[in-house]
Amino acid sequence: MRWDPEFKKAMKEKRLEGSHWDFVNSPDLQAAFLKWALASEPQGVKLFYTGLILERSGLIKHAIKCYYAIAVHYPTSYGWTYWHTPWYVGQAAIAKVNYLLRRNPQIGYKLQDADIKVINGFDNDVSNDSFIINPGKFVKISILEKLKPKPDPNLLSIKRRSGKGRVYLVQYETGDWQLMVDGKPFEVKAVTYAPTKVGESPDNKTMTNWMENDFNGNEKIDGPYDVFVDKNGNNQQDSDEPIVGDFRLMQEMGVNTIRLYHHPYAVNKELLRDLYNNYGIMVIMGDFLGKYALGSGAPWNPGTDYHNEAHKKNMLDSVAKMVMEYKDEPFVLCWLLGNENVYGYACNADKEPEAFFSFANQVAKAIKELDSEHPVAICSGDVLYLDKYAQYAPEVDIFGCNAYRGEYGFGSLWRQVKEEADKPVFITEFGCPAYAEGKSKEEAEQLQADYHYGSWEDIENNMAFRDGGAGNAIGGIVFEWLDEWWKGYEPSTHDTKGLWAGPFPDGYMHEEWLGLCGQGNGSQSPYLRELRKAYYTYKRLWR
Repeated sequence: MRWDPEFKKAMKEKRLEGSHWDFVNSPDLQAAFLKWALASEPQGVKLFYTGLILERSGLIKHAIKCYYAIAVHYPTSYGWTYWHTPWYVGQAAIAKVNYLLRRNPQIGYKLQDADIKVINGFDNDVSNDSFIINPGKFVKISILEKLKPKPDPNLLSIKRRSGKGRVYLVQYETGDWQLMVDGKPFEVKAVTYAPTKVGESPDNKTMTNWMENDFNGNEKIDGPYDVFVDKNGNNQQDSDEPIVGDFRLMQEMGVNTIRLYHHPYAVNKELLRDLYNNYGIMVIMGDFLGKYALGSGAPWNPGTDYHNEAHKKNMLDSVAKMVMEYKDEPFVLCWLLGNENVYGYACNADKEPEAFFSFANQVAKAIKELDSEHPVAICSGDVLYLDKYAQYAPEVDIFGCNAYRGEYGFGSLWRQVKEEADKPVFITEFGCPAYAEGKSKEEAEQLQADYHYGSWEDIENNMAFRDGGAGNAIGGIVFEWLDEWWKGYEPSTHDTKGLWAGPFPDGYMHEEWLGLCGQGNGSQSPYLRELRKAYYTYKRLWR
């Protein structure tokens, strides 16, 4: 490499200055390739980012070979995420190969049986890991395989049913899972809906309850009923931009569920009844189960202690109150416990996962004593401590987790849940910013839309009766409907700073730009909506 004329030229032009990490998302793809060729990283990590550069260069076959080389030669390599959790590169590489083959059917191959299992791989300690490796093989896809019909669920016997009411889960003899509502399969096509007015923030205690807000005094709740779509981006409502409301916009996109929590703000039952009766959208109702110290009565620091009997009693009371208040409402789809508690933050689930999941199991049992009509799900943090969930929380019907892995989907997550717990799965949060450093507004929106397309494609490919999938996906919850300007701690400014590093278009999470809708320059908040390309992507996928 050092004798290569192109390398010498790039050096002379000073295009290779800086850390190789600065080149991961560089538009100078040749410089990025040269820089990573000489990077002092483990070979698996080095190959992964080389594959990423080849992929962005349009050299898809070379990228596939590069990723596959990791599975063959460096399957035990790992890196570290921003949050200091292990990143198993071989598993990600296999997911990348499958994604590229799926996106490029003209190649005509599939990767069969490739799998890397990491024994003891669900904690933050890599010293106790051991691996079972099968690099699989590339198999040509025949025309007959493409035409193979899906199994008819009406002809399959049901192995297991969970729940007695109108919402329940079934597992077929094939091992595939489906969520059923009123006797029909229900794919969770959901968004997190929290339309926060620009300038408000929970950090300075100025956030108000969107379910009650009527800032213009017309006796209509603002977000659900009073918003308009700014078609031309001039930050004002023109004569051809009628009031439409978020509920109608979500219905038109194909949303069938929203996710919300019954605390810390009061829930407007009448509003949710209208959401269901007139727009056909159900509600996943959650309790934070002590995350952010909510419901436990604990102070923020040190936070909820899952060994503390007083904290546990407070949380059980909080959940019981939620269930008794909403269990007979037709809009309720299921109960959701927690919000990535295993990452810590004002609770000790990251240090005491056995205690947390044991308590979650106790809560699930208590819910079922009060309500047998709706399943109970958990909202965990990716697959961290998945083994503890499987061991200590068998009463929790659905494994849900927040996962931000990249535009190629969720990789081995589906198979891991199937093998560890054999439960249905939904992604309780996934998303991508509509801002990327160095990209135009249109380019960044397209990158966001591409990320969402790849994520939903992976969810669909792992639903029941899909060839080659795990068969346990029941849907997902997009994060989120609308940009929230408070996430960067300056609620009146639409911050573009990256808050943490991750698998996003420019390598950073811009948490204030996650909405499928924007709020323009903020001057017309909470009424203005800019529908982004990702909105229309879901409209095509979900409708």
